Amino acid sequence: MLIITYPENIDINSTLQAGDMLIAVISFDGTRAIISHIDECMEHHILLSKAGLPSLDIDKYFRIVFDRENADWTFVCPLDYKNITDKTRRITAFYKDGFDTISAFMAKIGLFIGIKIPKRYSRHINEMKENT
Repeated sequence: MLIITYPENIDINSTLQAGDMLIAVISFDGTRAIISHIDECMEHHILLSKAGLPSLDIDKYFRIVFDRENADWTFVCPLDYKNITDKTRRITAFYKDGFDTISAFMAKIGLFIGIKIPKRYSRHINEMKENT
């Protein structure tokens, strides 16, 4: 996994040790992640744009905001995720793939913390539970 920081000179460990929040996007295939200080970008689409990538490609990435204790996953499953037409199967695949890919990213930067899906994104999870 290629890890890109924005700006280039950001020190991930120092930022985490200071108790600051970071924002990251991780490609669905797990080959690339982009990280920045939350105050530098504020939103995931802004992070993509500042990193020189199309901000409209936001639905090609898992999105998290994290510090040294927790990671909050912006759980928004694209309608075309892996071309799975069945909604429950699509959300289930996104859920499993996301935890695997985000966990691999966290391990790569030496951070072993829990991944949470904030309550505001629980609608998809509730649908998945209801249909299994």
